[in-house]
Amino acid sequence: MDTNEILDYCLAKKGVTETFPFDSETLVMKVGTKMFLLIPLEKQPFSINVKTDPEWSAELRERYPQITGAYHMNKTHWNSVLVDGLKRELILQLIDQSYDLVFKSLTKKIQNTILNS
Repeated sequence: MDTNEILDYCLAKKGVTETFPFDSETLVMKVGTKMFLLIPLEKQPFSINVKTDPEWSAELRERYPQITGAYHMNKTHWNSVLVDGLKRELILQLIDQSYDLVFKSLTKKIQNTILNS
């Protein structure tokens, strides 16, 4: 998968926006007001940061050397994922879980606004 495929996949989800809140090189995908995916655009090899359930994070890190605790983020909840070498289905599953975890953390009012937009 490349950056454009991931962006298209994320932007097809309800309530998703893309921003550059930190610098001009780190693209942040948000649902509502909270981030669920980061893409360091200038970094090679291509990677993304996603939020995952802590138990699944531990399992993923043991099983895949391409998945590690995210730099400068809470490593219990956030993973850096080197995209190359991982199956597309796993990458999409990671994105979906990140979106779902963040969406569920939004207030009911914001969730309803997103669902009804």
